[in-house]
Amino acid sequence: MRRGKKELVRTHRDLEIYQIAFDLAMRVFELSKKLPMEERYSLTDQMRRSSRSAATNITEGWRKRRYRAAFISKLSDSETEAAETQTWLEFCVHCKYLSRDEVADVYKTYNILLAKTVTMINNPKPWLV
Repeated sequence: MRRGKKELVRTHRDLEIYQIAFDLAMRVFELSKKLPMEERYSLTDQMRRSSRSAATNITEGWRKRRYRAAFISKLSDSETEAAETQTWLEFCVHCKYLSRDEVADVYKTYNILLAKTVTMINNPKPWLV
């Protein structure tokens, strides 16, 4: 799904940060299937929600890029949701629902997503309409 860096960005789906966020949400979904039933309505749902929200806020931000403040706000929301998902993953490890090895790559990839999102927040001009 990832595109080369030189390709034109026409929709939110072309954004590298969206592609990363979407892929991460799907990885979190797969990991969350391993959680116990007693966590279904708390940890599982919250982790799935925040991971999906990281991606959907990028979509919303892209649609609001006519307005600098709205664009930055939605990217900031995405950043927050990504960090929240990392916290849920930490709970999964500390509660011994998932091993550190199972979440390590996902957690590291969230760090990459966070860095790229902050870069975009700090330099929104190329993305604005």
